Amino acid sequence: MSSSGPTLAQIEVVNIVLAIVAVIVTSLRLCLRARKRRLWIDDMWAALSMVFTFMLLIADCLYLQYYERYPQDTRIALYYMVAQSFYAVVWTSRLSILFTVVRLTVPGTYIRKALISTAVTFSVVWALLFSQLWWVCEAKSDWKRQPHPQCDIGRSVAIAQIITDVLGDAVLIFTPFSLIYRVRLSSPQKIRVLAVFSASMITTIVSLVHAYYIFSSGGTKVIMAAIVEASVSLIVANLSVVIAFFFRLLSAEDDSTPGSIVTFGSLPKKRVRDPLATTITGAESAPIVLEDLSQLHPCSLKTRDEDEITLSINQGRQTKTD
Repeated sequence: MSSSGPTLAQIEVVNIVLAIVAVIVTSLRLCLRARKRRLWIDDMWAALSMVFTFMLLIADCLYLQYYERYPQDTRIALYYMVAQSFYAVVWTSRLSILFTVVRLTVPGTYIRKALISTAVTFSVVWALLFSQLWWVCEAKSDWKRQPHPQCDIGRSVAIAQIITDVLGDAVLIFTPFSLIYRVRLSSPQKIRVLAVFSASMITTIVSLVHAYYIFSSGGTKVIMAAIVEASVSLIVANLSVVIAFFFRLLSAEDDSTPGSIVTFGSLPKKRVRDPLATTITGAESAPIVLEDLSQLHPCSLKTRDEDEITLSINQGRQTKTD
């Protein structure tokens, strides 16, 4: 392992701090959804990503600081646990974001089917990256004899990560844009909504840094970048719910009368047969729903309900179009 870069103690501190932040944000998201009885598949992926974050935290601590206590085979196993937990956190976070977009669409439409197919593709990519790490590292044996084993995964893994990360995040960024770009909103309102989904670009930037260190044999820098990427991925996956919650709080504090609500998604009034339909609960109030997109893409965007992404807007009241 290269002596340059952050120390093992520094990496462990960053790992603990970022993991705690990611877990707190995810727990807040799950509590908000559970309180409103709107838990869905995207929340399941977020919860699973949080579990993998715990696994990554524990494996990292054992691998970085306490490896001398264990036999060589255990050290190798800890390295694999760290590497595979990293993939698990990143891709379950992406699946959570993707299903957040899925729940904005109407069951049975073409765009929903396309997004579900994309989710299957994400799962296949995760499985391929999972397998690639094994066959690249198992083809070598020198690294397994190191006191602190770390596989030199090489350029093939870095290239695969760059391609899959960029393409995956591009889907997560541009798909929501295509759903709402024709909805009539003021510029500040539209920026608020789109900024939530654009946050996936942060993950892309961190992943490119991670890939660069893999290319340059960055030693401990590779571990640090992987930890940052994993935690940032999970935090970003929760922004759509958490930011909406804080917007509602700010709206309640700034104005005694409720501001208009811009809502994307739907809460069906009757059961639908789509197994991916959102959880059915009783509607408490009549939301203000944007339906402009239906003029060009009828039935592709949900138009009746107060499901997910809800942002409080104070710049003026948005009215429903017929």
